Amino acid sequence: MTHDHDLELRPTAAQITAALNPPPGRNGGDLVVETLAGLGATTVFGLPGQHALGMFDALRRSDLRYIGLRVENNAGFAADAYGRITGEAAPLLLSTGPGALTSLAALQEARAASAPVLAISSQIPTAGLGGGRHGYLHELPDQSASFRGVVKSVHTVRTQSQIPSAIAEAWKSALTAPHGPVWVEIPQDVLLAETLLPVVTAVDATPEDLVPRPELTAVAADLLSRAARPAIIAGGGVVRADASKKLRQLAEKLQAPVVTTPGGKGAFPWTHPLSLQSWLEDRYTTDFLEDADVVLVVGSGLGELSSNYHTFAPRGRVIQIEADLGKLESNHPALGIHADAWHAVQALLETVGERTDPTAEERVRDLLARVRERIDSQELTLEQGVLESVRRALPATSPSFWDMTILAYWAWSAFDAKGPNHLHSAQGAGGLGYGFPAALGAAAADPTRPVLAVSGDGGALYSIAELATAKQYDLNVTWLIVDDGGYGILREYMTDAFGEATATELTRPDYVALAESFGVPGVRTSPEALEADLAKALAEPGPSVVVLPAVLRMFAATHLG
Repeated sequence: MTHDHDLELRPTAAQITAALNPPPGRNGGDLVVETLAGLGATTVFGLPGQHALGMFDALRRSDLRYIGLRVENNAGFAADAYGRITGEAAPLLLSTGPGALTSLAALQEARAASAPVLAISSQIPTAGLGGGRHGYLHELPDQSASFRGVVKSVHTVRTQSQIPSAIAEAWKSALTAPHGPVWVEIPQDVLLAETLLPVVTAVDATPEDLVPRPELTAVAADLLSRAARPAIIAGGGVVRADASKKLRQLAEKLQAPVVTTPGGKGAFPWTHPLSLQSWLEDRYTTDFLEDADVVLVVGSGLGELSSNYHTFAPRGRVIQIEADLGKLESNHPALGIHADAWHAVQALLETVGERTDPTAEERVRDLLARVRERIDSQELTLEQGVLESVRRALPATSPSFWDMTILAYWAWSAFDAKGPNHLHSAQGAGGLGYGFPAALGAAAADPTRPVLAVSGDGGALYSIAELATAKQYDLNVTWLIVDDGGYGILREYMTDAFGEATATELTRPDYVALAESFGVPGVRTSPEALEADLAKALAEPGPSVVVLPAVLRMFAATHLG
């Protein structure tokens, strides 16, 4: 008996001939790049190193585009952004030991933000594996152990035949909800050795859909349909699942106000009559959500930033839709639905009853007015003006990438992203140096739109070397550096807590001259000229730097009582 799939697996005569006569001069590195191409990759990021030369030599025999950064951590941030923008797994090629370990902070951010990064690292020669302490260059007793608590999955290769399957398995892991970074390591000798294996062609690594259990969505739909005051918290899972349109339909059907988390920026239209915008760091919003009799949380674990620093104490029922199993009910008792946001929201759309609530939009307007009154009472016109200037200068379809800096903390609450997948920051893990290299990755993903990076001077110093990358590949990124001469938010925290700050002040380089030394145009601006200078820089192709000397303040916290 012949099955249809048997015919699909049967090679053609041409495929047999090609397999029997592979081109000469290939090594284990070719198996890596051939597998990546077979999986659909077009662009790889990374940094070469002695043990990884087999992979990098193979790149010149492939059609893959290589974007080389100057620091492995920055290469990881670039791959992270490429994965967020495209929804594809972003290959990151690294060397052994110090090179691999330097990527850890970037991989932590990718894990926290569910960005699909496929990190492929070299390893010491096969004979050294197992922790025998042979004294190889870059040797670690167990390199993979450093990554197991950071990435989704770890895959160690020992022979060339294992390479295609290991990379395919890792690719599938990276793109299975929740997305995330994965780690593959391949010994130096395996990468360098000549291979007689046939060229890797199409590789199947299709991730499985994570669909909700119908009995759970039935209960959730019943709770929402009968709710008197439902509310929705939309997290990053909505953006990653491309579920924003579905969520809007659900909110309108339920007449449920929606607030977005920092990771969920743009998941719901900013000016929609049901939009509570993003003011989660505000007690008025916290009170509003606590007053809801049913809170639907979609794609968020309600962590520190999304719960007003764990002061949110819901009095009503909580329904939590979350692709990351470990986050279900991790902070609040809930009807936990383990599912991808798109599938779960679609299931609810098909089963909830339509609600009418003539007070919903009025309650939203009242809340936003009270938030605005609170902010306006704090004499923060400089900060609001700077953020508004950035919004007006940035094209509506352009993505922006924000470092951990005071202006970014404002953006989490007060910036209209103009759409899903437009605003990204390092709020997942909270490390410095994310903004500029991430923006480079986004520009590599889509060169048709200008990309904005926003950093403070402290964060900028982490990634200043990547001006060389921006120039080398002519990437369309405008970098706004807010220069306040130090770690501004730490200065505020320490002054408030101890009366004075320690270890927060930084010697200021001339960022404009520094940019120009890389061949990148730079301009020093002011709050009054920021909009015009930023718009001009964004309109001109290629990289540019805009420096704003300014000391910005945060709005008053509301979680401290």
